[in-house]
Amino acid sequence: MKREKYASKIGRPQHLPSNMVTCFYLTLFIFSLHSGNIMLDSSDPFVRFKNVQKSYDGETLVVKDLNLDIAAGEFVTMLGPSGSGKTTCLMMLAGFETATHGDIELGGRPINNIPPHKRGIGMVFQNYALFPHLTVAENLAFPLKVRKMSAAEVEDKVAKVLDMVQMRAFGDRKPAQLSGGQQQRIALARALVFEPDLVLMDEPLGALDKQLREHMQYEIKHIHESLGVTVVYVTHDQSEALTMSNRIAVFNDGVVQQLADPVTLYEKPENAFVAQFIGENNRLLGTVKDVTKGIASVELDNGDMVKALAINVGGKGERSLLSVRPERCIVTPKKSRGLTALNGRIEELIYLGDHIRCRMNVAGDDDFIVKVPNTSSQLGLVIGAEVYVGWETSDCRALDYLY
Repeated sequence: MKREKYASKIGRPQHLPSNMVTCFYLTLFIFSLHSGNIMLDSSDPFVRFKNVQKSYDGETLVVKDLNLDIAAGEFVTMLGPSGSGKTTCLMMLAGFETATHGDIELGGRPINNIPPHKRGIGMVFQNYALFPHLTVAENLAFPLKVRKMSAAEVEDKVAKVLDMVQMRAFGDRKPAQLSGGQQQRIALARALVFEPDLVLMDEPLGALDKQLREHMQYEIKHIHESLGVTVVYVTHDQSEALTMSNRIAVFNDGVVQQLADPVTLYEKPENAFVAQFIGENNRLLGTVKDVTKGIASVELDNGDMVKALAINVGGKGERSLLSVRPERCIVTPKKSRGLTALNGRIEELIYLGDHIRCRMNVAGDDDFIVKVPNTSSQLGLVIGAEVYVGWETSDCRALDYLY
């Protein structure tokens, strides 16, 4: 149901500025009178997208046949670049957008036709969506009061959630008197105070500075672990996803490219897009000459031959992108036995404390990166030096070719 339909029922608060009107509607949608705990068999997914598609114009699909199961208590992040469809999926789950095709289930029941305010979902927005004219405590009490809870129960729950986010001393302040990080804590507390079955987070840390953003990542992770609530999180920041998630769904062009835990996603990307989007990655382009027992022999464009795990490649003569992580490479003055070794020239050295970021020219690519551990044996690196760069065959993955 669109916002205008709600407006016709409850009346538009004309005396409020436009940003406050948005805050009013969004908060009303989320903190409604319906919030019962959902019971389901432990083997069933808590959230399920079944063949879900979304089109805004009736022609172009921004979400293409999404199938995704999320278990109760899981922290799943939808990660991808702008326009990949991740936020649209979150909005469909929240009820702010309708699916063009397919079903969305929550606790084993279809929710396509259930309005947002009856889904029992908490939501945290990037712009916080706090009522500026209410105190912190009043903001937190709002979703409880509309549920007709007693004054004593409201006071108790507000106190507990303020303690959880370490904001008990700020209960009497207005949002404008808080820092960005403090406002984000209150927004998170408000989404959790009525104990929802599911919490959705739409890039909630995007407006914070780097240091505070990293601190809040750990806070959200620890709160999730202590409460066991199901969280669906949307971001384009890979470090956020890797830090907090149980599993990550990497989106691109409306399709989930890979769904896996952070370690698998980083160490074992299934295609070239995931390899390049998650973490820093070296890519070498070439042509497949042979595939034997899961190992691809690839001739690079400069003529060098390299062996790699055949993960997502065609047969002989097909183009391939080889992926190898910077920390899996070593720089040596001569070839190392048992390792793939290519000639390289050091172009740049950047000291980063625990490691040295060594940019090299390798196989015609002058952006090949090696993360060299900061040890006494590696301090003799010199810009312009002709060296070898090597890696284990198992650390190099032959993937699909990106044009």
